[in-house]
Amino acid sequence: MSRRVVRQSKFRHVFGQAAKNDQCYDDIRVSRVTWDSAFCAVNPKFVAIIVEASGGGAFLVLPLQKAGRIDKSYPTVCGHTGPVLDIDWCPHNDQVIASGSEDCTIMVWQIPENGLVTSMSEPVVVLEGHSKRVGIITWHPTARNVLLSAGESQFAGTHSSVQ
Repeated sequence: MSRRVVRQSKFRHVFGQAAKNDQCYDDIRVSRVTWDSAFCAVNPKFVAIIVEASGGGAFLVLPLQKAGRIDKSYPTVCGHTGPVLDIDWCPHNDQVIASGSEDCTIMVWQIPENGLVTSMSEPVVVLEGHSKRVGIITWHPTARNVLLSAGESQFAGTHSSVQ
């Protein structure tokens, strides 16, 4: 005689509810670059979103309390000459964000206390040294002013065989 086991889901009585339009961000042109990134970063004060930009890379920095439709003329952080691939907020300072780009540079930005009122194109510091695009950046969670970056290897996609 076969015994039938019925597995019940823990979530059978859980129902979601869609957020209202005034609680969402709308009309943002998120970057279409094909890279394995979240294209956004958030901290207790701001959300940053990598967006489409002509002539280089850019990202928006929006105060968390600002929701709804984002005007196309909203100020951006735009200093890279290539598309921005990754961004990360400093865990020790809510005003500092770093961005890595296809232009082989990392830029560290100081965002004003109340957010952007005009576009920002001058970073606090530019870190150079990568020979290929910078795809991953992240701040050290406990040590101050320590930033990790990773880029493509010049040997990516190649292999050798021993015979």
